[in-house]
Amino acid sequence: MRAKIPATIVTGFLGAGKTTLIRQMLAQADGRRIALIINEFGDLGVDGEILKGCGDIACADEDVVELSNGCICCTVAEDFVPTMEKLLAREAAPDHIVIETSGLALPQPLVQAFNWPEIRTRVTVDGVVTVVDGKALAEGRFAHAPEAVAAQRAADAALDHETPLSELFEDQIACADMIVVNKTDLLAAAEAEALAARLKEDAREGVQVVRTAMGALPIGVLLGQGAGAEDDIEARGAVHHHHDHDDDDEDDHDHHHEHGHDEFESFVVTRAEIADPAAFAAQVAEVIRTHDILRLKGFAAVAGKPMRLTLQAVGPRVDSYFDRPLRPGEVREARLVVIGQAGLDRAAIGAALAA
Repeated sequence: MRAKIPATIVTGFLGAGKTTLIRQMLAQADGRRIALIINEFGDLGVDGEILKGCGDIACADEDVVELSNGCICCTVAEDFVPTMEKLLAREAAPDHIVIETSGLALPQPLVQAFNWPEIRTRVTVDGVVTVVDGKALAEGRFAHAPEAVAAQRAADAALDHETPLSELFEDQIACADMIVVNKTDLLAAAEAEALAARLKEDAREGVQVVRTAMGALPIGVLLGQGAGAEDDIEARGAVHHHHDHDDDDEDDHDHHHEHGHDEFESFVVTRAEIADPAAFAAQVAEVIRTHDILRLKGFAAVAGKPMRLTLQAVGPRVDSYFDRPLRPGEVREARLVVIGQAGLDRAAIGAALAA
């Protein structure tokens, strides 16, 4: 049976930086063919044009689909599901689908749409990424320009929900698998850390909160979460069942100087072969929780076993399976790549994984 195509939903208010985040991701696609569904209002199509102009083979013009008939969560049956069916019917199917919602879209109805029979067997929600404007949020606002949000709401005749911004924000946080606190270059380090901690407290258990500037997030952190969000929609319960919409735009913090991924780091931990895969998975999960690690992946030899064990961890969720026989002469050890925000205690993490 063919594996399901992973889809990532990127949500957040106008100006939070969703389009910038996606551009950064496309620049790292490394041969992956990524299809984009962009939800905009009206005929301007700013985000679509920005992304079509990325100049990367990962996002050919035909792979960028714009939905401008209203907020995507209000037009699931009319627009979103038929669009997904067309993408899936292509001879060259995408490797990954990224959906940028309008700023006023509720993510829950969109996640629920992945249970429609037409697409359920072909696609899975890899993760819901909620982008927040760190500077605005630290100042007590949900968006950089609330008046622009209100204007977009008034301009959308198709909107079938009216939701206070505070409730919409809570919905976006409740549904998230990852919360990206953007524009942290405009905050003091302690302020950004406190904001991230507050958001983590408000989110579901296991939700990752990362801090960045200009949407500079490693593609290995953003994609590959494996959340299967459509299967636990009840845990992502909306605060309300009517909603409110807002178009999304290119991050208004629109500088074009280079930003690397200095906010993130990765390193390799090597240890002796393991004795018990289940016990080691529990050990890995505890190390991840203690040190707030984003991702951990790698391979391990298991004492007395001829097969190599593969481990993949996203937050506290650890998956493992035997993938192939160990080759003659192959060292019987474990090699694990650890990925997280800059400042990880490498020595403590290495010692904990080797214990």
